[in-house]
Amino acid sequence: MTPNRPRAALMMLLAAFCMGTASLVAKVLGAGGMHAFQISAGRFIFALMAIGIAAAILRPRIHRPNLPLHALRVGFGWAGVTGLFFAVALMPLADATAITFLNPMIAMLLAIPLLGERPGPWRWAAVAVAFLGALILIRPGAGAMQPAALIALAAACFMGAEVIAIKRLTRAEPPFQILIVNNLIGGALALTVASTVWRMPSATEWGLMALVGLSVVSAQVCFLQAMRAAEASFAMPFFYATLIFAALWDAALFGVIPGGWSLAGAGLIVGAALLLTWREGRAPRPPAPQLRPR
Repeated sequence: MTPNRPRAALMMLLAAFCMGTASLVAKVLGAGGMHAFQISAGRFIFALMAIGIAAAILRPRIHRPNLPLHALRVGFGWAGVTGLFFAVALMPLADATAITFLNPMIAMLLAIPLLGERPGPWRWAAVAVAFLGALILIRPGAGAMQPAALIALAAACFMGAEVIAIKRLTRAEPPFQILIVNNLIGGALALTVASTVWRMPSATEWGLMALVGLSVVSAQVCFLQAMRAAEASFAMPFFYATLIFAALWDAALFGVIPGGWSLAGAGLIVGAALLLTWREGRAPRPPAPQLRPR
C-alpha cells in the first residue's frame, strides 16, 4: 500500500481527540468512586455494542483472524487503558497524560527491531521536540513521582507494545475485523476482571460509561486507519495532540486557562507535527518496481 501521510496525520489527530475525551470522562467516573476495572469494562461493553450495530449493517466476513496476536494485543491494550484509568483517578489528568504519552516513543523504538522501520533524523528530531513540548506543557514536578505515576508509566509501556501488535495485525487483516475480534476478546477479559468489584451504576454513570466506550471505539477506528496509511514511526508523534485536547477540556469544563508555558508547549507539539508533515511531503518517493518479462 502506498503511504498516505496526510491521511495518517488527520486520523491520528482524531484518535487523539477521542482518547482525550475518554480519559477525561474516566477521571470523572473515578472521582465519583467507580473502580477502574469497572470503567474499563464499561468501555468494552459500549464499544462492543456500537461495533455490533455496525456489523449487523455491514455484515463483514471474519476470515482467519490471528487469534494469538489478537489476544496479545488485547492483553496489552486492556492493561494500558486500565492503568490509565487507575492513574487519572489518583493524580492530575495532565500529569497522567504526560507520563502515558511516553508510549509513542516506546512504540517508535520497538518498531525498529520488530517492524524493521528505520526512522530518519527528521522523525527523531520531531519526536524529541514533541516530547519537549509535552514536558513544558505539563511541567511535572516532584509530586508526579508517586505510586500513581508508576501506574501511568506501566500503562505507557503496555500502550507502546500494543501499537506494535496493531501494526502487525493491519498488515494482514482489515480494520473492521480487528475491531470486532479485539472488542470481543477484550470484553470477555474486562467483564471477568470487573465482576470482582462490580456495583450497579447510576443512570448518569451508565451514560458516562457509554461515552467512554464510544470515544474509545472512535479512537480505535481512527487509529487503525492512521496505522494503515503510514509507518508507525511517522503516525505516532501526532498522538501527542491529546495533550492539547486535554488543555482545551480543562479550559472549557473547569475554567483552567493555559498560561504562557502551556501555550509554548502546545506550540512545540503542533510545530513538530507540522514540520514532520511538511518534510515527509517533500521527501522523494521510491520508484515503483518495474515488472520484467520472464
